[in-house]
Amino acid sequence: MNKMQNQIGKKKIIFFFLVALLGIIPGIADAGNLLDINSGLTQAATTINGTYDLVSKLCLAIGAIVGLAGGIRVYVKWNNGDHEIQKEIIGWGGACVFLLLTGTVLNVFFA
Repeated sequence: MNKMQNQIGKKKIIFFFLVALLGIIPGIADAGNLLDINSGLTQAATTINGTYDLVSKLCLAIGAIVGLAGGIRVYVKWNNGDHEIQKEIIGWGGACVFLLLTGTVLNVFFA
């Protein structure tokens, strides 16, 4: 019984190997068209060039909104007498700097 199961297992392995091989061969035969990297990079570059300006302006606008909202939140906490607003100021400032730098870096890289 064990010998019969061993033979069935070998037949399954050979079958799956052949199926995998038949699936890979057409891909290998068409590898020249699949590896046309230049056309893919050109298409990606044109797509990115069309959208980077919008994304850059969007990052700057979100940075301005976050800056205003954070500034108002810190002002309200300060006027209410909260003495531990340093964490708020650091978080608010870090978010503003990150968003403003993201918009600027996008302009530098893709302009």
